[in-house]
Amino acid sequence: MPDVWWARPVDPSSAPQLVALLDAHERTRLAAFRRPVDQARYLAAHALTRLLLGARLDTDPTGIALDRTCRCGKPHGKPRLATGAAPAFSLTHSGDFVGVALSDDGPVGLDVEEVRALSDLDRLAEHALSPVERTRPPADARAFLTIWTRKEALLKATGEGLASPMDAITLGPTGAVEAWTDGPGAAWVVDLEAGPDHPAAVAGLGAVAPEVRVHDGAALLR
Repeated sequence: MPDVWWARPVDPSSAPQLVALLDAHERTRLAAFRRPVDQARYLAAHALTRLLLGARLDTDPTGIALDRTCRCGKPHGKPRLATGAAPAFSLTHSGDFVGVALSDDGPVGLDVEEVRALSDLDRLAEHALSPVERTRPPADARAFLTIWTRKEALLKATGEGLASPMDAITLGPTGAVEAWTDGPGAAWVVDLEAGPDHPAAVAGLGAVAPEVRVHDGAALLR
């Protein structure tokens, strides 16, 4: 069954021990962010991932080799263990929360979105909603972001991410996958809440949604 941990962003200047966990690629990415809030989210998500993988694999978090090769050949794809071994994992961050999901039972995807005003909601809906979904009553920002988290979690589980069209997926009102053009077959999605005004979802492949265990990851980052 998947496990999900939630934590808050961490200012890199206050946590050199977490920065030290990152590999060269991650440190370069961290330094490239101009806004401190983006650096804080990135550090917390990636340090938490390494700490969780280290604990699961009983190994030094700093020595874990990750493969980020995208299908285009560049190193910006969904990260996975370079050995190809379990667990599968997925990380996400938005607003006041970062999250990491681990699964020993196949691919997993995790997404969180901070509820906020969406001035371009109509354009986003045209991009994200399937033709069937667009015939339903229009969603407000929170309802739309809930749908977005479900779909992005599903796409992360396949490893495609937003390189694959969201509007190929049709979800039912409770999030069940009703149709997925050229999709992987059966897939499940479970709604979560990272915190107030932070809807989230975890997803994977298979006909039946497993139990999802949720944990507080904040203590691991102290």
